[in-house]
Amino acid sequence: MQSYINQLDGVFPSVCSLDCPDQCGLLLHKKDGKIIKVEGDSTHPVTKGNICNKVRNMTARIYDSKRLSQPLKRIGAKGEGKFVPIGWEEAIDTITSKWKTLINQHGPESILPYSFYGNMGNLSAEGMDRRFFHKLGASRLERSICNAAGATGYSYTMGGSFGVDPEETIETKLFIMWGINAVSTNMHQVTIAQQARKNGAKVVVIDVHKNQTGKWADWFIPILPGTDSALALGLMHILYAENLINQSFLDEYTVGSAELREHVRQYDPDTVSAITGVSIDDLYTLARMYGSTTPSFIRIGNGLQHHDNGGMAVRTIACLPALTGQWIVKGGGATKGNSGYLAFNTNALQRPDLLQNKKTRVVNMNQIGQALLAKEKPIRSLFVYNSNPVLVAPNANKVQQGLMREDLFTVVHDLFLTETAMYADLVLPAASSYETEDFYTSYWHNYAQLQKPVMETYGESKSNVELFKLLAANMGFEDAAFQDSEEDMIRQALDFPDNPYLEGITYESLSENQFVKAKMRPLFPGKLRTPSGKIELYSEQMKQHGYEPLPTYTPIVKDSDLPFLFIPAPNHNFLNSTFSNNDKHISMEKEPKLHMNIADALKLGIDIDDMVRIWNERGECILKAAPGDNVLAGVLVSQGLWQNTPDKKQHINALTPDRLADMGNGAVFFSGRVNLEKVL
Repeated sequence: MQSYINQLDGVFPSVCSLDCPDQCGLLLHKKDGKIIKVEGDSTHPVTKGNICNKVRNMTARIYDSKRLSQPLKRIGAKGEGKFVPIGWEEAIDTITSKWKTLINQHGPESILPYSFYGNMGNLSAEGMDRRFFHKLGASRLERSICNAAGATGYSYTMGGSFGVDPEETIETKLFIMWGINAVSTNMHQVTIAQQARKNGAKVVVIDVHKNQTGKWADWFIPILPGTDSALALGLMHILYAENLINQSFLDEYTVGSAELREHVRQYDPDTVSAITGVSIDDLYTLARMYGSTTPSFIRIGNGLQHHDNGGMAVRTIACLPALTGQWIVKGGGATKGNSGYLAFNTNALQRPDLLQNKKTRVVNMNQIGQALLAKEKPIRSLFVYNSNPVLVAPNANKVQQGLMREDLFTVVHDLFLTETAMYADLVLPAASSYETEDFYTSYWHNYAQLQKPVMETYGESKSNVELFKLLAANMGFEDAAFQDSEEDMIRQALDFPDNPYLEGITYESLSENQFVKAKMRPLFPGKLRTPSGKIELYSEQMKQHGYEPLPTYTPIVKDSDLPFLFIPAPNHNFLNSTFSNNDKHISMEKEPKLHMNIADALKLGIDIDDMVRIWNERGECILKAAPGDNVLAGVLVSQGLWQNTPDKKQHINALTPDRLADMGNGAVFFSGRVNLEKVL
């Protein structure tokens, strides 16, 4: 493996490791051994040298004076932030000694890992760590906080995470950005749409908030939260009623078209308008635009799946391109995610065969607060990496309460002393992606990429692969799986004949070319991975799983009588909790605000920049009001995961529910209710 560490000066290829669909190709400029500039790689076929401010200012993060450089041991109270430095040998010995005792006294399920994709490198996110915890026999974590509901719903319709190749959307004539703030979270889809616009394409945005993407659109359609499936069904009603469908496509490539036609009669424009807040005229205009424009493309976002009915909402929207036959037109169809094209051998990478007790309990990460407070078979040790549950998990006050337990032995592996690390007994310094070898597979574009180490390890930081090898050795694990190098693991993961799209993507090809595209072919004609091999407008599989077999609207749970629906959306300069502690990115984002409808503000005597309190039974926040016409009446939106400080209550996940969505056990961040008052 070639490494660029010893080359002190020059420009070196890299990959953005952030949890973002764009997964940009990067160029890192080094001088005197230090990265001084991060820019986009203009040779990347999709990202083409354009990068966001988050990444452009990445040097401020990797060389931040607050970055951890050695292991720390807590000496004060949990949450107080008092630590002293220790050596790695003491840290590893402390962890493994504690775990051996817990395993002897309470069994391995008393230990729980908590992680997600703070680093999207596949080795960093789901490699040696999974092997280690499988062998340990620890409780398993259900990692469903992000896209689980939508991915499940989309799969019922389309058979997996397969959508339109983004590069083909340059041909698109109508873009519908549905529940995605693409300007902030998928900027290269916006770039492609802008190019298509020059050739006459139109952009429609459907969302609960007129964010940057809504303002960029040719037409913004505000919708009431959690009513997306009703809107999609209303569009189907009109498409069928006005014969704006492609019957030959439906006959050849779908099952359930006739049943769907009858089913959507009940979703007439009057009914759907009352549910969604979208006017009857707009329903007809949108349906006729969609039914008469080809190619048309729906970019399905993450936002709408974070409701109680989020899985069914995505499943329903995914049916729309079939009605108009868009899948057989270049640039037509839909995308929720494209990870299916680059699916690799997860069994070889994660080694679930090492788990001896196949009935080991599973803990859903969205309910980590509940799990930490459970009295029966309590979790006695928590190991956190690639995540920051104090900020990102729902029902945050419950999470903090759980982490305050004196009998909970908590270890955090991170670049910074995060909000979660403040409650840890041990904090371990993590290496950045630029210090490690890893491979990357985008969940939007179709290129796999390789990261070679570019910078010296920061202080005593260690990668996830290094760390879990050390823990395995100290636990006495002698399996060959714990001797594999990064190169070994990448080769094992890419050896996957079951995925024909992966053909030609090897360790050698990635080393030589930096990025390699999946071996693409049209979805149609072809056989999908649904039970029927076709698009399933009617799904017998869903019926067997206890769901309605046809797309259906079910209202979100009314968890209280409080008057406002609250949406904790992402902002432009943070990515979840990443960058929320960095002064540069905070200065770019400025401060959190609460967007509300002007009519609601007038009723409550609230003016621009007034401080307001929002609350429910889970917690409260105090934010600056931003009244206007960016949201519908009865809806409140705040963007970004901001840290609480001694004088500011601005942690919005203190308000979010921790119940689970209809599919995939996903999160329901956007289905909570709150009250609101002006702070006098």
